[in-house]
Amino acid sequence: MKKVSLLLLFSILISGIQAQDMLVKTTDNVELFVTVKGKGTPCLYLHGGPGSGSYWAEKFAGDSLEQFFQMIYLDQRGCGRSSGPKDNNYSMSRMVADFEEVRMALGISEWLVMGHSFGGLLQMGYAISHPEAIKGMLMINCTLDWKDSFENGFYPKACSLPEMADSKWCNDDSSFFVDRFGALIGELSQKNLMWKPGYDSYENYLRMGQTFGEVPDWNWGSEEYIVYTTDYHENFRKYTPEINIPVLFFYGKSDWVIGPEHFKDVCFPDMILWGSDVGHMPFLENSSDLFQAIKSYRDKYRF
Repeated sequence: MKKVSLLLLFSILISGIQAQDMLVKTTDNVELFVTVKGKGTPCLYLHGGPGSGSYWAEKFAGDSLEQFFQMIYLDQRGCGRSSGPKDNNYSMSRMVADFEEVRMALGISEWLVMGHSFGGLLQMGYAISHPEAIKGMLMINCTLDWKDSFENGFYPKACSLPEMADSKWCNDDSSFFVDRFGALIGELSQKNLMWKPGYDSYENYLRMGQTFGEVPDWNWGSEEYIVYTTDYHENFRKYTPEINIPVLFFYGKSDWVIGPEHFKDVCFPDMILWGSDVGHMPFLENSSDLFQAIKSYRDKYRF
């Protein structure tokens, strides 16, 4: 991959040649890995995790997504193929500043934003701070309240598994939810059960995991800082009535990572609410329903 200067990048876009892999350098000297593919309304993809990167979405769903929109796949700071900040600044405001700097580097006046999972929190922070930059949002299996997703989704599902009956974390509702979440992930992983809260099959869980090995020197630096950053512990559902842009809120009826009833307090004024018979990974499982939802959203709002 070549490092693309902003001057060269502008010339690529203006000449009509499809830009692909590039690095965008932020004002605090972080190099963000960006891939641009497809045609149509620009759409920024905000991955979850935190730390899962954008590569797997491009790999498993890119061919279809790029038929709908011009997709901008971004590895967030400290993740995947992007570098991390020397001061470990992963605050919401700094992440949002990254999105804006990528948008300006690409010469885009406004775009759609598509998020998955933890990416829903980033979408909300971005929409609240820069409503003028966002035409609409596509929220795919997104949490808008991480603590609620844990307490009413992941935690009860994990602790309902017979193999977890003796887990001390399943009998502890007083410790900080981030600590309990991390501990349960560790136990589930050790017992080869981590796939059960979010996937229909163990095979698809393995397929997802294999994608990280396809990218050399994957950067996992952001995860340990983001999870303890209080910016992301807020309940963002309370802000949804104030966001007046078209929203697709797609949720899985068996998604125990987010919680199958997490959608109930989501109140965007202009929203397509789409429940699907799928777990947490519709890009891999029941993708036909996901793409039908995206098509309906695009057609309704003429993006």
